Amino acid sequence: MVLRPELSGPSMTASPRILPSGDTALTVEFGSSIDPDINRRVLALDRNVASEAVTGVTETVPTYRSLLVHYDPLQIGYAELSDKLLALAQLPVPPETSIRRWRVPVVYGGDDGIDLDDVARAHNISTSEVIAKHTGSEYRVAMIGFTPGFAYLSGLDPSIATPRRESPRTYTPPGTISIGGVQGCVQCLAAPSGWHLLGRTPVRTFHPHRDPVFLMEPGDAVIFHAIAANEFAALDRAAERGETVAELISS
Repeated sequence: MVLRPELSGPSMTASPRILPSGDTALTVEFGSSIDPDINRRVLALDRNVASEAVTGVTETVPTYRSLLVHYDPLQIGYAELSDKLLALAQLPVPPETSIRRWRVPVVYGGDDGIDLDDVARAHNISTSEVIAKHTGSEYRVAMIGFTPGFAYLSGLDPSIATPRRESPRTYTPPGTISIGGVQGCVQCLAAPSGWHLLGRTPVRTFHPHRDPVFLMEPGDAVIFHAIAANEFAALDRAAERGETVAELISS
């Protein structure tokens, strides 16, 4: 298993920076690392922009540490929008009083989690300990990106954090549950990946013929639980029909 270092750690700016992103978008950057406090500020600003219905804003895209804001320059200029966003970014971050929590079934190991043994060896623990640590954490959906429904998760137990592979695979199957550095993920569609595959879920975080099309949103919480391999097929068929399969345990 070839690994590469992963950068992480707290790094938060006192006040956000505004960065131009072409002539119809700008980025509000809160920091330079994967940090839950930074992400909470990003999501708070995203909600504030939506609630204020800022003139000219056409779309927002939250990430771990920044908010990309698309706008119509015929309705609002860069300087005016920057001032509005900086003002909204300084508002207090409200407490999270209502969080949706998803309980996601996972088949671990074997053909569905081909890197489980390698991750266990890398940390000198058993595969059952890796599974226990992976299922023992509550994760936060920090952002959605890369491919439709790909949920980036913070909250991985640091004792199993594993640097990403230096040589990514060109194909990983839909439903892959994997870790990379201090991050976890729920991968909906088949895609290349340099992360370590621990298991697979039948849950479709993206389904074009379901309402809602996207199951998870930034700010949601995720809890994994292990299921037997012989349970996967029936759950997979139900998910393909548009059933959520994941259990919403609080909201």
